[in-house]
Amino acid sequence: MISKKLLIVGVFVALLFTISAFVQKDKTNENFKNIPIGNNGGFAVLELFTSEGCSSCPPADALMGQIKESSKDQPVYILAYHVDYWNRLGWKDRFSTPENSERQQQYSRLLGSQVYTPQLVINGRQQFVGSDREAVENSIVKALSSTGGSIIDLKAQSDSKAISVAYKVSESNTQNKLLITLVEKKSSTNVARGENEGRHLEHWQIVHQQNQISLKSSSEGSSSFPLPKDFNINNWEIIGFIQNARTGQISGASKAIFQ
Repeated sequence: MISKKLLIVGVFVALLFTISAFVQKDKTNENFKNIPIGNNGGFAVLELFTSEGCSSCPPADALMGQIKESSKDQPVYILAYHVDYWNRLGWKDRFSTPENSERQQQYSRLLGSQVYTPQLVINGRQQFVGSDREAVENSIVKALSSTGGSIIDLKAQSDSKAISVAYKVSESNTQNKLLITLVEKKSSTNVARGENEGRHLEHWQIVHQQNQISLKSSSEGSSSFPLPKDFNINNWEIIGFIQNARTGQISGASKAIFQ
């Protein structure tokens, strides 16, 4: 039989964990509250490599959701790439693709880093563990305070079959590419097997498809995506950014305006 004293201690510990969770959320909100909007062209593209099969990934996914909410008025662009190399451990991540894994491999070569999850890359320049709140927030503040940035104009419209995106960029470097990405803002999964067996996982900013466009011949044009099942304009967005194919550096980013 549990003693009254042990019961009180247990309730106290549970209360501490609850308070800690609220403090962490408020801390994120406070950190981004006073960040000046990048008037000099500063921006932050956050690329998270994650998986439903990875037990250390949910905290990184949750952090992306908190940052999305806290930085909604800032030029912060979040993309979560679900990789497929965890699928062999008993659970297949329905959002995973070989293309996402290959993009992470490209960063491994460019940045000289290992391939792991959760890995976060900011503006194609630096990488670290995606759940490291302090490193993420400090890097965002630094990126937003920087100057420069290519101008990207994106306009999107959808019909019963596809989403089409018209683009125009202020870019002439032939080594640069425009990456236009179809992103689902939020979804969730009940995981039945693997490292996260029995858990209900929430995801933010899920990459579904990414079209890479060479800017060698033209700085404007159009691109398209098949219309997702049960498409709702409120739960999807288009993010575009310009990246140097040789260095990986991202020089500008924008979201599409749906017409």
